[in-house]
Amino acid sequence: MADLTEAHWRKSTRSGSNGGDCVEVAENLPGLVAVRDSKDPTGPALTFSPAAWTSFVQATKVEH
Repeated sequence: MADLTEAHWRKSTRSGSNGGDCVEVAENLPGLVAVRDSKDPTGPALTFSPAAWTSFVQATKVEH
């Protein structure tokens, strides 16, 4: 399990402001990107390598 005590979490720009479904991402950890549910900050977090995270973000972008 990754040590996320030094993680600096930021809310996704796609998260709504109404307290609904929110995702937070921490990208300040060496060699690791962490993702969690903002409604459950002490719950589990998913971790990715920076390359895997970049691939995921690119694959999920919506063209406007």
